[in-house]
Amino acid sequence: MREIVHLQIGQCGNQIGSKFWEVISEEHGINATGIYEGDSNIQLERVNVYFNEAHGGKYVPRALLVDLEPGTMDSVRGSRIGALFRPDNFIHDMRLSLNVVHPGLSVPLCQSTGSLN
Repeated sequence: MREIVHLQIGQCGNQIGSKFWEVISEEHGINATGIYEGDSNIQLERVNVYFNEAHGGKYVPRALLVDLEPGTMDSVRGSRIGALFRPDNFIHDMRLSLNVVHPGLSVPLCQSTGSLN
């Protein structure tokens, strides 16, 4: 079985990605909180391509949402589908903006968020 990790980067990427998750969730019969409410077994047939099944039968997008500032992340969290994502799906750090980092400062470009499961 194939599994896809979806990356959403920047404001535009997160806005487009949010719409993607709205559509893909609807196609698979998954509500805004990650619970399956579909009416056909075919909806669950390939659900694991984009989602991980978590505790309690909740489906969580296999995604990383990345931006330099928390505002974009806050708008996704506050949206209709915000409850789909776990807190560790969101990565934001102003230090990642290369134009505001002191030239002598070494900044890791990405820190591990742990398992994507």
